[in-house]
Amino acid sequence: MTTQNDGVPPSGNAPGAERSWDVVVIGGGAAGLSGALTLARARRSVLVVDAGEPRNAPAHGVHGYLGREGVAPAELMAAGRAEVTAYGGTVIDGRVVAARPLPGSCETARGFGVTLADGTEVVARRLLVATGLTDELPDVPGLAERWGREVLHCPYCHGWEVRDRPIGVLATGPKGVDQALLLRQWSADVTLFLHTAPALSAEQRERLAARGIAVVEGEVTGVEVTGDRLTGLRLGPDRVVACGAVAVAPDLVARTEVASSLGLAAAEQRAGEHVMGRAVPATGPAGATDVPGVWVAGNATDLAAGVIGAAAAGFMAATAINADLVAEDTARAVAVRRARGGKADGPFPARAGAAGPGRGHDR
Repeated sequence: MTTQNDGVPPSGNAPGAERSWDVVVIGGGAAGLSGALTLARARRSVLVVDAGEPRNAPAHGVHGYLGREGVAPAELMAAGRAEVTAYGGTVIDGRVVAARPLPGSCETARGFGVTLADGTEVVARRLLVATGLTDELPDVPGLAERWGREVLHCPYCHGWEVRDRPIGVLATGPKGVDQALLLRQWSADVTLFLHTAPALSAEQRERLAARGIAVVEGEVTGVEVTGDRLTGLRLGPDRVVACGAVAVAPDLVARTEVASSLGLAAAEQRAGEHVMGRAVPATGPAGATDVPGVWVAGNATDLAAGVIGAAAAGFMAATAINADLVAEDTARAVAVRRARGGKADGPFPARAGAAGPGRGHDR
């Protein structure tokens, strides 16, 4: 748990008996751990509850993350956990099943009850929901088994690793054409499999032809694997079109169970005319939501965010949460001072042994 330099726990709990925290972070991925690290460094008591279901677990490496290019996802999360705990934060394995505003919560004193799957209940002054998302892949036999290997969705994350290979684009909607044209940047051998996508317009066919992108009609029925390597896509029993990697556009489904328990409804998120999926909307700066005291960060609210973007969002949410807590701490301190007879415009009386800057919280 977080302690001040004088050894006084900010939450007021005895060590080992923590049930009340400044912030509970729900989700231990890049967004959640980044937020927790920032809050711990701000000397807040912070608990991270991690269900251990990172979206990028199947991937060999994290890409585009400055300074950690190619690091294994598990290694990055382990390092993040170690950094959070080094500053006094607490990270536990578990699943939050529900959260609720506590009775008596108001504008100047908010609180939330958080229930874990094992029945544990904790109290938080603020919540950061960073539960991530699930990728729902097209229903093609064998595709899911290659996810994170030769089956990819983001060329910026994994395009370099499949550069110059024959790349197939499995189209399930109108964005397939754009995806194929984008991947042409990484390989001169790109094939668009129309699969379940709408018929192409003359203008779309012209654009694809101008870039040398082949088009294959018909539904894909399976994945061809040779020697534990994807080597093609199967169309019916007798036809296999060779490719060394396959790009898909999965349905992006944010994990919204905890947000729903707080009354936050998921909403469609679009990229132009294309519906990417549903996520928890952030309605204020840095991930603030319609429920005062609750912030959201990472893929739970931004379906398109990569790892580095999710980490940045966690940082921004944490700074907003800390500022909100500072305002509440100050309002409480003013109320206490006035109750003790202090004047609104007078100086604070000197206190023997008062802590200097950065020494503890007034509670």
